[in-house]
Amino acid sequence: MLNQTCAGFGRREFLKAGALGLAGFTLPDLLKVQAAGLAQGKPFKNKSVVLLFLQGGPPHIEFFDPKMTAPAEYRSITGEIPTKIPGVTFGSTFPKLAKMTDKLAVVRSYQSRNAGHTYLSVSSGGNPMKAAMGAVCSRILGPNDPKTAIPNNTLILPEAVDANLKLGSNFETGAIPTLIDPGSLGSTYSAFNPAGGGKAQENMKLNVSPERLADRKGLLVGLDSIKRNIDADGSLEGADHFGQQAFDVVTKGVGASFDLSKEDPKTFARYDTRSLFDARELQRWGDMKRVTNLLGMQMLMARRLCESGCSFVTVSDCGWDYHANNNSPKGMTGIYPMGHQVDHAVAAFVQDLHDRGMSEDVLLLVTGEMGRSPKLNANGGRDHYGEATSLLVAGGGLNMGQVIGESDALAARPATRPYGPENLAATILHYLFDLGQLRLVDGLPSEILAMSNGTPIEELF
Repeated sequence: MLNQTCAGFGRREFLKAGALGLAGFTLPDLLKVQAAGLAQGKPFKNKSVVLLFLQGGPPHIEFFDPKMTAPAEYRSITGEIPTKIPGVTFGSTFPKLAKMTDKLAVVRSYQSRNAGHTYLSVSSGGNPMKAAMGAVCSRILGPNDPKTAIPNNTLILPEAVDANLKLGSNFETGAIPTLIDPGSLGSTYSAFNPAGGGKAQENMKLNVSPERLADRKGLLVGLDSIKRNIDADGSLEGADHFGQQAFDVVTKGVGASFDLSKEDPKTFARYDTRSLFDARELQRWGDMKRVTNLLGMQMLMARRLCESGCSFVTVSDCGWDYHANNNSPKGMTGIYPMGHQVDHAVAAFVQDLHDRGMSEDVLLLVTGEMGRSPKLNANGGRDHYGEATSLLVAGGGLNMGQVIGESDALAARPATRPYGPENLAATILHYLFDLGQLRLVDGLPSEILAMSNGTPIEELF
């Protein structure tokens, strides 16, 4: 076990014994390899993507395309609210975002072309490897950031910010792995889940297999134990730059990024969404067992990970399957508290990036696996629908303050050039990488090289 492995190690033995070994490699060796790879071509722009995935299918009409001139059975049940863009309105549960549309872009001609809870069709962009984009980025960059050792691909569930959380199990729980599936790239590039799970939970050792390297939970558990067995001054006599770096990332870099208690209390309060509603009132419905009021803290953790060098963060927010049947509230009444939570959390994140000078370095994407039917059903809900889907973009130094494309009069399908998941995937690649340099990198799968030729959402660039 971890504490047994570390107890007898001194400063030099910690490195010499390869306590973080990977098939004969120590962590310093691994950092050297990754640094050498970056030095050869530098296709990476040192930027991050945060994908806020609203599982279940958020209603695009109540989000950013209210259609209040449509017949009553089509228009937004929450009404509309004006934005800073003349003539553009959002659903009324998004007042904070409506006031900061100069920092946002909404794509009204986006369609997932998916009418089921098949998350991977969106998160992968439909690539032939069937790999979520986080895994694709991890394959290009390596599982861990070479400077901080933070995982390059991370999933943030509500359990990551509340270790005592016990959410019910429903279809959304079972489908979460498909949201981050590494496909044919293999488990080495799987998203790290700080909420737990993953094979590394079975054996908390620092000596990990290649498949377990990306799952750093063992490191998080062992930080204090390691610190107690290193000299108080923290120096590593005789260690080269990468040896010192290895020590630093283990004892300082990884754990602190996931620890929200390290955050400034005022910043924490700005993100905090716990007072907006009582999640238990919604969790009693069958399809809403994973609804929480913790999205603000999830987004705060996402920002902290981006600061530490994580390249791709997926934030999961569940409970958006609003049929208004026996498994969700009649008349979609739950969208009021849940919509306000998204509004609060996303607005706090976008403003925080701006205040910290990070807006050009972090790209936020907010979407789900599908939209909802334009026409309300008999229960006042909306059913599965793939011809129109919500997509909000923020940051990245891209072209904000615009609505891209339009839907038709009923918000049923794009009235202008349609964009789909393949364009979203291409947007991610264009943002994160110098694609000319990327095509020169040896050893990348041909499928990834082919993806580099994809068409992004062009109005953003």
